[in-house]
Amino acid sequence: MSIKEVRKKLFGQILLEKRLVNEKQIESALEMQQMNGKSLGKTLVESGATTHSLILEALSDYLNMDIIDLKKVELEPDIIEKIPPSVAQLYRVLPIAYDGNTLTLAQEEPLNIEQMDDLRFLLKYDLKAVLVEQELISDCMDKYYPGQHESIEALMDTFENYTPEEENRNTTESSEIGNLENLVDNAPVKSFVNLILLQAISDKASDIHFETFENEFHVRFRVDGMLLDEIPVPPQFANGIVSRLKVMGNMDIAEKRVPQDGHAHVTIRGHHVDIRISTLPTKHGESIVLRILDKNSVSLDLTELGLNYQDLNTIKHLMKKTYGIILVTGPTGSGKTTTLYASLNFVRSSGKKIITTEDPVEYDIDGITQIQIHSEIGVTFANSLRAILRQDPDIILMGEIRDLETVEVAMHASLTGHLVLSTLHTNDAPSTITRLINMGVKPYLITASLTAAINQRLVRKLCPECREEYVPDKNIINKLRIPESVLGEKHFYRERGCSKCNNTGYKGRLSILEIMTINDEICSHIIQQSSTETIREVARRNGMRTLLESGLNAIYNGQTTIKEVMREVA
Repeated sequence: MSIKEVRKKLFGQILLEKRLVNEKQIESALEMQQMNGKSLGKTLVESGATTHSLILEALSDYLNMDIIDLKKVELEPDIIEKIPPSVAQLYRVLPIAYDGNTLTLAQEEPLNIEQMDDLRFLLKYDLKAVLVEQELISDCMDKYYPGQHESIEALMDTFENYTPEEENRNTTESSEIGNLENLVDNAPVKSFVNLILLQAISDKASDIHFETFENEFHVRFRVDGMLLDEIPVPPQFANGIVSRLKVMGNMDIAEKRVPQDGHAHVTIRGHHVDIRISTLPTKHGESIVLRILDKNSVSLDLTELGLNYQDLNTIKHLMKKTYGIILVTGPTGSGKTTTLYASLNFVRSSGKKIITTEDPVEYDIDGITQIQIHSEIGVTFANSLRAILRQDPDIILMGEIRDLETVEVAMHASLTGHLVLSTLHTNDAPSTITRLINMGVKPYLITASLTAAINQRLVRKLCPECREEYVPDKNIINKLRIPESVLGEKHFYRERGCSKCNNTGYKGRLSILEIMTINDEICSHIIQQSSTETIREVARRNGMRTLLESGLNAIYNGQTTIKEVMREVA
């Protein structure tokens, strides 16, 4: 039986026929697989349903492939040199033997036909695959390619002489499309795109920017909210990469005049990642930005958002309420959605019905009903919310409040025994009141429904491996109004940079919050339509900590720098 035939046949069915597992174990493993993103075989082994050796024997029998025990094989240097380190690391393959023009390979994904096709193109050998224990591949990589890791520069060296077929400028439209399709299928192009995605996932990048200039093509990652230095790419790759990305997003590869939006779902090294793709025509070609939605890189645990003890307990208390509306505010990219997801995850249970309506749905959460907005066919936030109310929900999340109709429906829902969560764009928590009134919401409706307004920012966390202590400049101390008494008690740190943090000095981000809970005194000022400054003073008198105060607390704890807090707050 060929590999193609096995791929058509579910791997789980093979194991069932061999009686290595039962149906209940397969069903359980498939559910776990959706959560952990690992292969079915790995999931079954980790659950204790079977063993690596039994799975290999089953595959060997069906595929008529040899099994090699990597523990008993010592690979010769001349064999190792058959595959460049960058290619070996990218595709996770090991050369086992060489006979004539046939190279025998061990690989992490023995059923990946496209990968074998790419390798044939890159290596110029006839290839023969063998089965090995996947867990041993990494050990062998460290042994035979010490200090070698996949990198864009190394891959570029491998493709140094790569030149795509020249496009005939006088070709017809149909032949031009054919040329683009050929570029998309070129192994170097696919390898480069795969490596970019892999590195972005490894660096926990939120976005990848592919930028076309007159004589250059750059790739940049946005990590922890900051765009990192560009990665130069040979110009001959530009057309192929752009076309490859457009195909991934199910876009029209021949259309270069108008912006396009697409979506892709890819699996890279066991990571199931959703990608939103946006193209923009420019003077020198198309600019493409990928938004990476990697559920594995985003913590949906409230305790892992970097919140201080007081803010964490306040949010937990708010989420236990059975009615009212909680608004998380802040600019785009301040982590509002993640905070809402983590809050839902905290209260998620079999005893609660939770429904969300989002644009777009960024992360799938088990046990929660999620609705995608489609305004073009009338599925708006307001209309969705009306329909949701007929579904007997306990908690409702609306991705964003955009207009008066939506906020009024949300507030009325919160008055009828539902806890409603949503987001709004304001600069601080007290400004939420002014924003709602300016939208046309009656003050009495705000006081009856609003439970809390939470303003949020994200600041980068200092790398614990390389942070260094220092004494801040007096002008900065005075600007932030840090008391003299604090200077003698607290330690201040700044970024330095090391290999652990890509020489940025920072690793990860944490949330700083300004939480304004609504009480009777604040309600009276809302009815009077008092100024934002007055409401802020009242809220602070009742215990609200400002964003700056929360940021200073993170500085005192050695979590971030003065520069970071000033960038986001001051």
